[in-house]
Amino acid sequence: MAYRMLGTVADAEDAVQETYARWFRMPEDDRAAIRSPGAWLGRTVGRVCLDVLGSARMRHEHYVGEWLPEPVPAHSDLVTGARSGEDPLDVSVRNDAVSTALLLVLEALTPAERVAFVLHDVFDLSFAEIAAAIGRSEAATRQLASSARRHIRDRRARMASREHHDALVQAFAVASLTGDYHAVVSVLAPDVVLHSDGGGVVSAARRPVLGADRVARFLLGLPHLQPGTVLEPVATPDGLGFLARTASGQVHSVWTAGVEGGRVTDVWIMVNPAKLTLWA
Repeated sequence: MAYRMLGTVADAEDAVQETYARWFRMPEDDRAAIRSPGAWLGRTVGRVCLDVLGSARMRHEHYVGEWLPEPVPAHSDLVTGARSGEDPLDVSVRNDAVSTALLLVLEALTPAERVAFVLHDVFDLSFAEIAAAIGRSEAATRQLASSARRHIRDRRARMASREHHDALVQAFAVASLTGDYHAVVSVLAPDVVLHSDGGGVVSAARRPVLGADRVARFLLGLPHLQPGTVLEPVATPDGLGFLARTASGQVHSVWTAGVEGGRVTDVWIMVNPAKLTLWA
């Protein structure tokens, strides 16, 4: 829950720790009187995340370079939830909500919209429970979730199927690795945007790289900056992605992409070591 609301593993871990701290600070009799500890914890982590999101916007504004949500492996418990006997459709909805593409849509929502959507549409908390968590009326909470749902639905409608996404990303990777400029451009949308997040710790593009020509030249120039780097195909919530390792085998970056209308429309490269801990 917390990762989907906050977009980074470290922030999510802090939110969960604060939630359990509040649970254990309660008098034992008060804890015993709570009929559904799971629902209480869900409401509380939503309230904690709402507070964090308010300050996170300011932190992102002062972030060095581009800020991207933290990519996670598709097999991570943060994605699967490690629940047995769960409806595959519910799993699919929850997996979509940790893709970089949809986390960025969530990032554009208000904090209250984001919390309402994640708690209700992804984790099925009732609007009454969410309203108590965010300090709004139940009717207002329904409106928040509805507004968020429209944004998510619009994005999902434009996204390619997983099979189409993976085939195009594979072709894109082959073209990049062979250094074929024209082949790279052919799979990129004319208005493609590349974002690279180094967090001010390692070298990365400070601003978005715009347009097929500039993105292609940027990508084809990367091997010269990091000689010996090897790209490994990996499963991510966005679909096929690539893990870049240095010649010594260390994790250098994770590459994911967004595909719409038969072309790659977005390229996301995570280089910030603090956001690559699950890949090491």
